[in-house]
Amino acid sequence: MRFSSRLFALAIAVSVLCTAATVRATARAAEPVDVSARAKELFRRDKLVAWCIVPFDAKKRGPEDRAAMMEKLGLKHFAYDWRPEHVPTFDQEWDALGKHGISLDAFWSMPPDFPGLLESFEKRGLKPSFWVMAGAPGELDQQAKVKHAADRIRPVAEAAAKAGCRVSIYNHGGWGGEPENMVAVCEELNLPNVGIVYNQHHGHDHLPRFAEALAKMLPHLHFLNLNGMTAEGDKKGKKILVIGQGDLDVDLAKTICESGYKGPIGILNHTSHDAEARLLDNLEGLDWVVGELTGTPVPKPTPRTN
Repeated sequence: MRFSSRLFALAIAVSVLCTAATVRATARAAEPVDVSARAKELFRRDKLVAWCIVPFDAKKRGPEDRAAMMEKLGLKHFAYDWRPEHVPTFDQEWDALGKHGISLDAFWSMPPDFPGLLESFEKRGLKPSFWVMAGAPGELDQQAKVKHAADRIRPVAEAAAKAGCRVSIYNHGGWGGEPENMVAVCEELNLPNVGIVYNQHHGHDHLPRFAEALAKMLPHLHFLNLNGMTAEGDKKGKKILVIGQGDLDVDLAKTICESGYKGPIGILNHTSHDAEARLLDNLEGLDWVVGELTGTPVPKPTPRTN
């Protein structure tokens, strides 16, 4: 009886210690994120990715002028979007980026000669992510849509993987732009080089559930591109806004910081304005947002572009 009592007492002691450890671990997990520190790191200028500045540029810069402009602004990363007229200047573009210390982080869509481009990238040691869209015929059921989209992306992803590149599913509206569907396609593919690039300007309908959608995408999220955001902005002629000019920008940036996302952040032109002026507006607007999050406010800038 005495021996059993001792065992019982020992079991109680072990249980108490385990419970205490669990409580301490839970308390640590529940500790609030240091939004100020996270914002300073996440939105650093030298980590930002310039996006939509090739066909979207009033000055129609060529490869050299574009790379020099990014270097001037202190930007080190670039997502390349193109049109057929830019195909002949691909090699010039990569040369100019190397000259000015700009990293080619992403390449929009599939060019006419995808194998040739991969070969060119391998020779140069470039390993961008290819941004592609996921689509499926509307008459299919959900499971069939996911499989159809995955089957279309798989050969691209497998070819990209051999060159050390990733593939990021791009939300461009419709079924393939819904966060849950992009996640489902990623999970169907189950390939280590496949993930998601999420663009706020294509996600106005997601605003009421942005935190939830972000949490679902997070394990797969390769890039997150910012935009000035206001409720139903896409229905009010405000689909593309300068960062800091949207009613929701500070709250959304806080949500991003709290989510634990640590990947690349993109800023865009995607207008008919001078790409340099628009990027500078977004940089200054983002500085203002960070100031609001860190408790070191700066005067709210007036954009050069609108």
